Amino acid sequence: MTNLSATNFDDSVEFTIEKTRQNTATSGFEIRIEQLHKYYGKVSVLENLNLNIRAGEFIAVVGRSGCGKSTLLRLIADLEESSQGNIHFSAHRAVSKNDIRVMFQDPRLLPWRSIVNNVKLGLPKNKESEALALLNRVGLDDKVNLWPSQLSGGQRQRAALARALLHRPKVLLLDEPLGALDALTRLDMQNLIEKLWLEQGFTTVLVTHDVSEAVQLADRIILLNRGEIAETFHVNLPRPRQKTAQFIALEKNVLQAVLAT
Repeated sequence: MTNLSATNFDDSVEFTIEKTRQNTATSGFEIRIEQLHKYYGKVSVLENLNLNIRAGEFIAVVGRSGCGKSTLLRLIADLEESSQGNIHFSAHRAVSKNDIRVMFQDPRLLPWRSIVNNVKLGLPKNKESEALALLNRVGLDDKVNLWPSQLSGGQRQRAALARALLHRPKVLLLDEPLGALDALTRLDMQNLIEKLWLEQGFTTVLVTHDVSEAVQLADRIILLNRGEIAETFHVNLPRPRQKTAQFIALEKNVLQAVLAT
């Protein structure tokens, strides 16, 4: 079983993220993953995985299908139990389910609830003003009383993002949430996620098959292969990122590494 615990980490290792926070009070948790294993019967999905994710860092996890990306995300979210290993969070209190939120490829909105009622699902009535404010931030202020079926795919994902962020999470886990969107909507959503991440400072782990998306958003890219970390890429590019020669070169290097696995 995975040991999900709150731990005070050693701050001796200096880590700098080149970004400006508007709200440092909501900075995310540091995550330490130690000797993580996951088996399904005799099939090994993750094998002795060790990874430290700094508070407020944006990590992208790439790799071929079946390499363990989504499994890793579900283990961090405590949606599954590991076969062996530990996951620690740098918290001074018990970690609650609202501290860690997941956004999936499917927005998972309830079709019989309006958009605003989907966003504030499970929260007290006094949260409605916050839900409306957040829907305004994601560009859905004129859609709050519509049904999910009346929204486009990109708009539904915006609503799902608002729902996740209404809880002010310390960790946001993104399991290919933009995979089904068209190219322009995907770029728009990437910009929105980056903007809100910069403002709120939550730690983010993104699983994606899109190498360009990983370079666009992440501070660090982790390549998984057969359940192990095959390679790590540091993205030392200024934000907002442009498709410069350096960007394209890094994108090429990551893609080649993925294809070589």
